[in-house]
This record gives sequence, C-alpha cells and structure tokens, in this order.
Amino acid sequence: MATVPLATWFVALTLAYLIGGLPSGFLIAKAVTGEDVRASGSGSTGATNVVRKAGLAAGLATYILDVSKGMLVLWLAVRWFGLSASTAQGAVGLAAILGHMFPVYLGFRGGKGVATGVGVFLMLSPWATLLSLGVWVVAFALTRTVSLGSLLGVVALPFGIWSCDGWWAGRPPAVWLPTLVWSVVIGLVIVARHRENLQRLYRGTELTFGETRLRSTPPQGS
Repeated sequence: MATVPLATWFVALTLAYLIGGLPSGFLIAKAVTGEDVRASGSGSTGATNVVRKAGLAAGLATYILDVSKGMLVLWLAVRWFGLSASTAQGAVGLAAILGHMFPVYLGFRGGKGVATGVGVFLMLSPWATLLSLGVWVVAFALTRTVSLGSLLGVVALPFGIWSCDGWWAGRPPAVWLPTLVWSVVIGLVIVARHRENLQRLYRGTELTFGETRLRSTPPQGS
C-alpha cells in the first residue's frame, strides 16, 4: 500500500465511487414504469424497492447489476491499479458502496448498499459472503422482511470471515484480519444507512416483501 502513488489512489477511489453510483435500479424502473422508483415504497433505488415498483424481473436485474458493480471495482483495483492488499481493496469497495448510497448522478439519493457490498465481499471473502447470504435467506424465509435479513447478514459477515478465512482455513490473522475489519467498517455504514428501516422494525411498521406502501401502524396480531 505504501508504494501506491497518491494519484493512483485518487483515480481508483474516484472510479470506484462513479461505478458504484451507476443508478441501475433507477434506470431499470424508469424504463419499465416511466417513474422515479424513489417516489414510492422505501424511497430507495435498490432491488427490493424496484420489485415493488416495476416487478420481480426488474428487481432481479437490479440486484445482479448492483452486485456486479461491487465485483467490478475490486477486479479493477487489482488488474488496473495493482492494489493487491485486502486493506486497499476494502477502501475501494467502500468507495463503491458510498457511490451506490449517494450517487452524484441522482442528487446523492440512492440505495442502501447491501447488494454492492455483497459484490465487494464476494471478491474479498467468497465463503464468508455465502454464509452471510445464507443468514439472509433464513431470516427472509421466516419474516419476509428484506431489511431485517440484510441487517442480520451484515452482522454475520465478520463472524463468517473469522470462521471461514481464519479458524477453518488455519490462516494467520494477518491474512484475514484486514478483511474482517473492513466488514465491520462497511457493515456500520450499511447499518447507519438503514436507520429508518431500524426505526420501522422497532415500531412494527416495516414493509414486508411485496408490500408497496409504508404502514403507519403495526399489522393486526403483531
């Protein structure tokens, strides 16, 4: 990392931000419905809100593209900029996630960063990321609440990195600890971006999958 020129850092981080900010969900929903996806549901450009506005196929396309953005910036970090250390790659990944959350193309109003984060950590720690996705699947199957599954997956990721890349693989901490630290840093950023979701989860008014309007009161029986 110390040998990477400052200009290289600037270009790598700027490019990662601009790629991360490419508004996949906004453009797909706009093409399908002619409307701004941020004007309904949770107000996000992410895949879940695109599903609400434009349907399952549009949401799936958005998710794939958002994951791909995270993977692409990590690939470019290595192939174009020679950033081989996971510490450096984590910084590039964070820039992409911030770009997705606060895209310059849309007045800094974007998504929640989860799918792009999945792409980043599929490159940094694939087995731990798959374990985290498994946590999401179980939580979603039980609650049909995407945000809750996402937050639990974020919490599970550092433990997955420790177990898959450290304990199970028998590697020294110097190998996997930087990735774990970045998973905590990026996880805190994603959790902070979900603050409104956390408030709705606490009040029992969070949208479940398929709902299109935010509720002001908890559903009956909850």
